Amino acid sequence: MTKPILVVTTRYTKAIEDRIDRDYTARRNPNQFPFSPQDLLSAAEGADALFITPADRLDSEFFEKVSPTIKIIVTYSVGFEHIDLEAAARRKIPIAYTPGVNHEATADIAMLLLLGASRRAYEAQELVRTGAWKPLSPDRLLGWQVGGKILAIFGMGRVGQALARRARGFGMKIHYCNTSELPAEIAGDAVFHQDPLDLLRVSQFLSLHAPETPATHHFLNSKAISLLPPGAIVVNTARGGLVADDDLIAALKSGRIAAAGLDVFEGEPKLNPEYVSLKNAFLLPHIGSATIETRTAMGMLALDNADAVLNGRPALTPVRP
Repeated sequence: MTKPILVVTTRYTKAIEDRIDRDYTARRNPNQFPFSPQDLLSAAEGADALFITPADRLDSEFFEKVSPTIKIIVTYSVGFEHIDLEAAARRKIPIAYTPGVNHEATADIAMLLLLGASRRAYEAQELVRTGAWKPLSPDRLLGWQVGGKILAIFGMGRVGQALARRARGFGMKIHYCNTSELPAEIAGDAVFHQDPLDLLRVSQFLSLHAPETPATHHFLNSKAISLLPPGAIVVNTARGGLVADDDLIAALKSGRIAAAGLDVFEGEPKLNPEYVSLKNAFLLPHIGSATIETRTAMGMLALDNADAVLNGRPALTPVRP
């Protein structure tokens, strides 16, 4: 029996690769960098499905030109800003994504960033790695304890809820803003704020977990920062576009914001170079979901979606345009 042709734009964990080799004829990207748009179009000729990542940008021109044999595109991500969904709908190509499997791993990274930023982990590690560590006086590298402080969560979905569980273990008090108030059995003792501006006013620690939309783009800007308590600490594991970089950098330089922990950046993998020079910016390269277990689960869900559509069934986790 002829296997369906799957265009695979990057490499995955062994379990995913083994399943691809078993169930598909794979057309792989031979390079260490993403396909160019033209190379991806060429690879798609006569193929049945595409298995892409956010590094692959599918715009309206792509969908105008893509092979009519493509029956589904699966993206190895929770976000789908890299795909023109309206153009895909015009071509009647379903888009599937991988929600619901990365929240625990991402919440771990959010907690790591929160602790790393509050305890000045970058500065401390730099002393050790550069050989500059000398006996420290009692007033050196003083950070901020998290216990008893308010952690404000902007976007109380799966990741926000998972972070709240972790933060409670450190003695933090949870406040949140969401599109709607959560049921008491989920929210527990968390305090709901309908207005995000009210949330900002109590945010000793602020963690961003909302999707990026026109309404949330550059949510954390100079106006929002002015509402935060002086010396607040900011964490972002959601989308880089939630933050107006110039405004956050200015606040970090002035001390208006004490520290920030960031795993995502607008325009990544490029980022505003001023972040790199800031001692009070604890930076990671978008590794929120980067565990073997989570990355494997994401790939398996992506392939489950491809299998379903190629066997005449609806996608399991479709993106709605």
